[in-house]
Amino acid sequence: MRRDVAQDSTLVSEYINGNELALETLIKRHKQRLYSFIYSKIQNRDITEDIFQDTFIKVIRTLKKGNYNEEGKFLPWVMRISHNLVIDHFRKSNRMPKFRNTDEFDIFSVLSDGALNAEKRMVKEQISADVRELIEELPEEQKEVLKMRIYNDMSFNEISENTGVSINTALGRMRYALINLRKIIEKNKIILVS
Repeated sequence: MRRDVAQDSTLVSEYINGNELALETLIKRHKQRLYSFIYSKIQNRDITEDIFQDTFIKVIRTLKKGNYNEEGKFLPWVMRISHNLVIDHFRKSNRMPKFRNTDEFDIFSVLSDGALNAEKRMVKEQISADVRELIEELPEEQKEVLKMRIYNDMSFNEISENTGVSINTALGRMRYALINLRKIIEKNKIILVS
């Protein structure tokens, strides 16, 4: 199972040392999973294609600069880059004024009260920060699995490969992580609502 991880890191090293085909192999290997991940968030093929290409442009730039330092965890690193680009896309699209293209132009379709959105965003960010703090209280093995699953959007099979444990062990750690999070929330009487 560890062979794939070693192969990715070997291909990354080969690409850094000038073998352009190594990157092509990496892209082909992970294209479907990465494309599906982006499309599941965007739901638009053209934008998904753009973000997919932007992801690998960032990957190439980072590798060429010698800034890659993910210790053989190539796919989670690439997924994180694409996830950040998806977030950037939504941020940009929310900033763009939207208006209906009709003869009767309605100024209220362009102007909106952003205060409520800013407040909702702040509450959501605070809840996210609170949850991250709670996660830090979990035992290390549970915390690792939960972060891989929730924040890196990894399958339990990938988690199993990356941690060197069986899928059942990874599932069990996730289950106990969620049970322990509930206990921490109840014990501290924390309310997480937006």
